[in-house]
Amino acid sequence: MSTAPTLRIAPPAFLADQGLGSVLAALPEARLVGGCVRDAVAGRPVADVDLATPLTPDAVMGVLAAAGLRVIPTGLAHGTVTAVVAGRGFEITTLRRDVATDGRHAVVAFTDDWRADAARRDFTINAMSMQPDGAVYDYFDGLVDLSAGRVRFVGDPVLRIAEDRLRALRFFRFYALYGQEPPSEQTEAALAMAAPHVAALSAERVWSELRRILAAPKPGASLTLMARLGILGELCPEGTDLPRLLRLLEAGAPADPVLRLAGLLDGDVSGFAERLKLTGAERERLIALQAPPPDPGVDETTLRRLLAENPPDILIGRSWLAGPDWSDLPARLAAIEPPVFPLEGRDVLRLGIAPGPQVGDLLRQTRAWWLAGGCLADAAACRAQLSRLVGVGADHSL
Repeated sequence: MSTAPTLRIAPPAFLADQGLGSVLAALPEARLVGGCVRDAVAGRPVADVDLATPLTPDAVMGVLAAAGLRVIPTGLAHGTVTAVVAGRGFEITTLRRDVATDGRHAVVAFTDDWRADAARRDFTINAMSMQPDGAVYDYFDGLVDLSAGRVRFVGDPVLRIAEDRLRALRFFRFYALYGQEPPSEQTEAALAMAAPHVAALSAERVWSELRRILAAPKPGASLTLMARLGILGELCPEGTDLPRLLRLLEAGAPADPVLRLAGLLDGDVSGFAERLKLTGAERERLIALQAPPPDPGVDETTLRRLLAENPPDILIGRSWLAGPDWSDLPARLAAIEPPVFPLEGRDVLRLGIAPGPQVGDLLRQTRAWWLAGGCLADAAACRAQLSRLVGVGADHSL
């Protein structure tokens, strides 16, 4: 096997991290792998930094401990340990080759063969490795694919998906981020074959991947391909309205995955949220976005009232979802500082009202007066109105 690097780049900026430097100093034979190499080559921001090494997990733990670094055995069965330096974790995985897979889990054996380890990865653009000096090793033409905007499986796509069904969804995530040319017929056929299996994946894994697809800057082509190959229908049996989502994307709405999900779904959104185990906050927001938007010609006074009683992002999101006739409303809503009712229960108590239901009643009456006036009255005016309600006079000392 050739040991010559395919390409040399200037060491990326993230390698200046002192914690990472201390790990690499303890493991001189280690390389950076996966997404950090892909994004470093592409000139994109790097989030997670993963490393691989031919050393066994026990040897890695011993070397790191000898260097005075904290190490956690986070996944010894799959050869992974985590070095923790200054509160930041760096995953280090022993080179592996697959022995057996069942579509969800793999049995692996350790190896010292970098190419064999790269061969078990999902896509060519994710199969590169890099030494700290910027030497990039590319065994499956990931550099060419990255430059061309081509998302291609390492090896036979049918076999690669059969090893792990989640790879079918991961394809669409990377296609949304990096894809510039359509996938091959072989890849499309493999993805279509996988469609009946993706719904059987765990809800958390499905929503995690779909959320990332929706969060991509331009996910339209990826979602359109998902619909054509039957993947989207399997993930969203409640129903979808892809044309509405594509209009939302074309209108320049924020890259907000829950907002985009609200545009995509056309059916039982509560059932979708429960089935895919969205968080409580995501579920509440998804449901709230289904309500009708304000009238596009509404006046500023009414907008202030609406903003006083609804989260701004919900009102703005409903306006984005409503279509082109509401195109001016998001900017109008964003330009208004959401009014906040300036009184609290203590303002009522200071007027001599005993704690109890009457405190809440007086606050509600005062707030209704404040809303009726367009939310313009300040704290002093609201206190004066409160005083009038309890019959003590507007100049009562508060």
